[in-house]
Amino acid sequence: MKKDDKTNVMRILDQKKVPYIPHGYEIEEGAPCDAVTVAGLIGKDVSEVYKTLVLKAGKGNFYVFVVPGAARLDYKKAAKAVGEKSVAMVLSADLLGLTGYIHGGCSPIGMKKFFRTTIHASAKDCPTFYVSAGKIGYQIQLAPADLARVIRFDYADLIVE
Repeated sequence: MKKDDKTNVMRILDQKKVPYIPHGYEIEEGAPCDAVTVAGLIGKDVSEVYKTLVLKAGKGNFYVFVVPGAARLDYKKAAKAVGEKSVAMVLSADLLGLTGYIHGGCSPIGMKKFFRTTIHASAKDCPTFYVSAGKIGYQIQLAPADLARVIRFDYADLIVE
């Protein structure tokens, strides 16, 4: 990967001397860019590729949830994990202004503002996992413990069983 191919997420990790492995992939314009598709494109099991979701609570608080790519977020579990009555997905149209990322390229690292982040408990047992590098076409592989050197997060059961 050339220096020009680095995303802001990668630059943040480099600056903090956090180890990661970048993974690039090609995707046609307009093609689905969900975690299941990305897992196939980078040749990894979908259980290792996590997606980053941004939700809003009724009080106007925003939260970030990172869950396995093929899983569905359980909204009740997510709300409970952050002490809210309910949460709802932020509209794709609002994502860029809020986080600095577009749908399909949202990373838990380097958002415009830090939002409380919760990662599904399954990541605790992963030696490494994959999250978006902040731009469509780029993923990073890193250990959850290394991610904790860059952002604060909690673990919780967040998915529909």
